[in-house]
Amino acid sequence: MPKAKISREMVVDAAFEVARLMGAENVNARTVSEKLGCSTQPVMYHFSKIEEMKRAVYEKADAFHTEYLMNIDPQKGVMLSIGLNYIRFAIREPNLFRFLFQSGFAVENSLLDMINSEELKPVLQAMQGAMEMTMEQTKEVFLTIAMFAHGYASIIANNSLEYDEKTVAADLERAYRGAVLAAKEETK
Repeated sequence: MPKAKISREMVVDAAFEVARLMGAENVNARTVSEKLGCSTQPVMYHFSKIEEMKRAVYEKADAFHTEYLMNIDPQKGVMLSIGLNYIRFAIREPNLFRFLFQSGFAVENSLLDMINSEELKPVLQAMQGAMEMTMEQTKEVFLTIAMFAHGYASIIANNSLEYDEKTVAADLERAYRGAVLAAKEETK
């Protein structure tokens, strides 16, 4: 019986699962090949360097995260939904959260790079439509809320704070209202 061919996509999917379950620091040829049930040869065929494989996994995790964020609850609105989803992601996917935001793998080197990245466009466009503000104002509000939500998420992802959605939602709502008022005042 011929052996199943291991594709690049299969390797990335397996490496993603390793990162998700065990942490990105455990993504290597051995753990990925074990997940695939094969030798390390097919893994190394597609990725001669583990760093290349981790970059591909990072891209997959980033797309997964964006999709997760965009699951908007119409009752909560766009901003609160995105902020809560960001924090929930840190709770439900702590290994992916740490890989995406605390590993140094991000392509962006600054907040300006992040806010202008292609990956963030769908989030910003959804926010802009909901807030009826200019894109520059939307970016200002996003940065304020992102820093606030990231602080909460980082503390929770690293097991230093118990999650209380009611308290977090109220805090996010206050931060959001303050950021919107500040953005509007700056344009007067």
